Parts: sequence; C-alpha cells; structure tokens
Amino acid sequence: MLDTTDAALVHELQRDGRVSYQRLSELLGISREAARARVQRLLQRGEVRIVGIVPPSVAGIETVAHVSLDVAGPVRAVAAMAAGRRAASFVSCTAGPQSVITEVRVADEGALEREFAALRAVPGVRGLEVFRCAELVRDAYSPVVAGVRAGPPPELDTTDRRLLGMLQLDGRASFTALAERIGLSQPATRARVLRLLEVGAVHVTGLVESRALGVREAAGVGLGVRGPARAVAEAAAALPGVNYVASGYGRFDVVCGLDAPDRPALFTGLEAVRALPGVTRSETWVHLDIVKESYTYDLPIDQAIGSPGTPLRE
Repeated sequence: MLDTTDAALVHELQRDGRVSYQRLSELLGISREAARARVQRLLQRGEVRIVGIVPPSVAGIETVAHVSLDVAGPVRAVAAMAAGRRAASFVSCTAGPQSVITEVRVADEGALEREFAALRAVPGVRGLEVFRCAELVRDAYSPVVAGVRAGPPPELDTTDRRLLGMLQLDGRASFTALAERIGLSQPATRARVLRLLEVGAVHVTGLVESRALGVREAAGVGLGVRGPARAVAEAAAALPGVNYVASGYGRFDVVCGLDAPDRPALFTGLEAVRALPGVTRSETWVHLDIVKESYTYDLPIDQAIGSPGTPLRE
C-alpha cells in the first residue's frame, strides 16, 4: 500500500504524467528532491508506469468488442493464446457464466471478424458471445469521456505519429531525448508534444499497479436496460469504483468494470450498478486472473493512421 504522500503523488501523476518535480513539490509541500526521489522509487518498484494513452480513434481503432469465451476444460492456455493477439487489449480468467473475457480493439469490421475466427479456432473454445461497443463512455485509463466515434481525429503527420509511439512507451521522456530520436530541435519537439496534448491526441498518465492502491477485487457486469443505454452508462460512470463503461449492443446494452479493496466493497459497488434506473437485468463476472491489460497501439508511421503500414518498433 502507498503511504499518504505517495498516494498524493500518484494522484497528480494520473492527472498529468508529465507534471514537473517542481510542481509536485509545490502541490505536496515537500522538497523538489524528495518529490523526484519518491517518483523514481515508484517507477523502479513497478508500482507506477508513466505512459501516453492514445485515444482509439487517433490510433485508427474504430471497432471495439467485448468477447466472452465458452471454454471446455482448463482456461489458462486459452487465456494465454487470446492475450497473444495484438488486438486484445484486455484478457481475464473469470468466475462467472464464461471462463475467459477479452476486449478486442481493431480498425474495422473485417479485422474484427478475423479476430473472432482466430478466437474460435483456439483449442478448447466452444463458442463466443459478443457485446459490440458503440461508445466508450469511460475508458480504463482516460480521465475524460471518450467516444469511439466521437468525430475525426486530429491531423497528424509522420513525426507526430512517431512521437505518439514514443510517449506510449515512456510518457515522461524528456523533450531532449525525444528530439534526438526524431531529429528535430528541442523547441520544435516541445511545441509538437504540447500540441498533441492540447488537441487530445495523447494523455500522459500514471498507470498504477492495482495492489499498490489497495485494490484486491475486480469484476465486470453486463447490463440490459430499458430506454436509452447512454443514460444508464453515464450514471454508471459516475459511481465510485467504476473504472470502465461502454454502451453498445449484442449480449448486453452496457458493460462496466469495477475495482474494490475487498469483497464487501465490490459487492456494494455491484449493487449500486444494478440499482441504477433503467437496468432490467445484469450478469456479473469476477476477475480471478487478469492475464493482459494493455492500451498501447501499433502506430503506422509511413501512412495515415488506421491504414496498413509499418508498425513503430522503437
């Protein structure tokens, strides 16, 4: 568990992963050196990673699906194979109606069908049940509401896309280090990064290891609703402990993810979701082993985002 000062540091890093040590010093009332030492310790222990989160639309991701796998026999091998798919952003072994849950994020319908075919071909998989996401109301690591089809992404050139790829790996990379990699001056690089942040092409944040925050339990819940799904999804996103909400169609109308420090708190959170006006049915699964959780995308640097190209491998 984090102490009070580390928890405050983490909160600020989640808001702005590139916040300066001087600013952290001012916000927390500690010395700049102490702020730096604490951040470095959190990073070295793996309790926090500073990364750039690129919205799906900016990365050319227009199609998102939540897939439940019906598995015969042991599930770990199935989960491992699902996690090996690049398109899988989340894979978990669960206690619930289905044994493995995965979220798939791809560019288009054709790519989605190819992922479904690959998952059906995994030994032990008897079938799939699918929830198609129409809108991400609350994404796992985004502090703002983000729609998958919320409009055209900002115009980016090859250099912008390279910078996004680098920030995905190291959100606190210095302007000097970034400039050396892309071959621009430090001021020009700084201006580009600030523009990318301003237009919402990337959000630099601290990804915190769940147990460092006291999170011991995690679950998902699928909802059937009466009337507009968006209203229920927005209400769910405002509840404590809810870290993910998507509205859509198929197996459910809304899917939520919840974190909690213990089983009673998790139950309380689930009860709050089930009690939302408009909810007519619910199905819950508890995450026993989260095998993969990654929201880093391959960003083509030679062609427009979303079209085939050479993935960034830097």
